[in-house]
Amino acid sequence: MTRPHSRPRRQAIVEMLGLMGILMGGALLAGQGGQSLARSIVAAGPIPLPQRPRSLSSQEPPPPPPRPENVSALDRNLITAASLGDTDLVNRLLYAGASPLAVDERGRTALLSALYNRRGEAARVLILAGADVNRKDADVNSAFLVASATGQVDIVRLSLSHGADLNSTDRYDGTALIAAAQHGNTEVVRMLLKSGIAVDHVNQLGWTALLEAVILGDGSSRYEEIVQLLLDAGADANLPDREGISPTRHARDRGYKTMVRMLMRARGH
Repeated sequence: MTRPHSRPRRQAIVEMLGLMGILMGGALLAGQGGQSLARSIVAAGPIPLPQRPRSLSSQEPPPPPPRPENVSALDRNLITAASLGDTDLVNRLLYAGASPLAVDERGRTALLSALYNRRGEAARVLILAGADVNRKDADVNSAFLVASATGQVDIVRLSLSHGADLNSTDRYDGTALIAAAQHGNTEVVRMLLKSGIAVDHVNQLGWTALLEAVILGDGSSRYEEIVQLLLDAGADANLPDREGISPTRHARDRGYKTMVRMLMRARGH
């Protein structure tokens, strides 16, 4: 007589336990954590729900760093706000929990997005909030390299005080000094030389910062100043390119008479 009643009783127990789980889950969502989440959503505006992470078996390797599609909407909003230079919104999103380390589909952090668009104040806020000045995007550019190449002096200075890697290179194996010399960023060159960066580093093209200033510059006074700064810092005036052509010969071929005199005074030939 007991067997016909045992099956419904087990079902009743399972249903009761399931109901208790639902009620407890609802209570947790309504608690302090739920209120914090609600405040974050109000602060950041309407955002879609993040994707559910994939489950991993015990035999799979440790999960890789978060993929761009798994970055929260708060992080995406931070990257957008930084690119627009909306410093107030950047601050509010950081306070709401957005990460300055998150990246978009191109591997760009909010800091890189700010610097590509020359949003210096937003970049400063992000660095002070812990953004990585050495993190590289898909183009192998870091915030330190971009700021040096584009002459954003204040950000270069701030990057140097926040752990900028002087040995970091771009996709052409060029240092921040080479990029700054190429683009005629005199003040950045001066700052980097004082920091102790390698002056005779050779990139994949076979060029040093001195060669880039001569070959890719326009011979104007700012490039003349960069050549002198490099020579004063000990740059080798006779270190040639892959074809064996020296900086002095390159300057002579281009008609840069002042540079030729500078290089000859440094025993260039």
